[in-house]
Amino acid sequence: MTARILLVEDNDGLAEGLVSNLEIEGYTVARAADGAAGLDLLRRNPPDLVVLDLLLPGLDGYRVLKALREEGFEMPVLVLTARGEEADKVRGFRLGADDYVTKPFGLLELLARVGALLRRARPRETDPVSDVRFGDVVVDAVRRTVTKAGRDVDLTPKEWDLLVALLEARGAVVSRLALLSRVWGYDAAVVSRTVDTHVAELRRKLEDDPAAPRHILTARTIGYRLSR
Repeated sequence: MTARILLVEDNDGLAEGLVSNLEIEGYTVARAADGAAGLDLLRRNPPDLVVLDLLLPGLDGYRVLKALREEGFEMPVLVLTARGEEADKVRGFRLGADDYVTKPFGLLELLARVGALLRRARPRETDPVSDVRFGDVVVDAVRRTVTKAGRDVDLTPKEWDLLVALLEARGAVVSRLALLSRVWGYDAAVVSRTVDTHVAELRRKLEDDPAAPRHILTARTIGYRLSR
């Protein structure tokens, strides 16, 4: 079945090029030139993936992202923007973005990320980990929930997948490349700080002191491991 992509981008020239190349890849693409129109299209015909510019006229991409997540839409969102500051990336991830591409970008990399997000969005029949506790955090694999000190913790889909990948390693170090492949579907040719940003968010939500984590640990120059 052909994947449906919604592109929300106000730059006509860039949008035309992206629509053309995505359609060449076999996707069905709808395009909106502003945030309000993008939300309207999404609500009327939910796509399989959203490519969302942040610097939109009127309703900006941050508010579009916040609205679609608050309304319960769970499709992956690839944020596309000229902003490259770390704070902007973190804000996007906290609002529910799954990945981030900074303009100017390479077309092949963008297409690789789109394909990876769509592959990762396919539902799995079963979750590979059982209920797990570390510190005061409890992971319920059946309900796909996480609690800390008895309180629910809201994880994005990618944060959940990253946590599961670390749990499945049973304390072993998982390289950044392995996490990119396992969680995002990227191959070794794609370089991304996405893993580090998502790990920082997991620590913020699950560690007592994110600056001095006790459970989600860094293996210097290699990757990460989860210690119970």
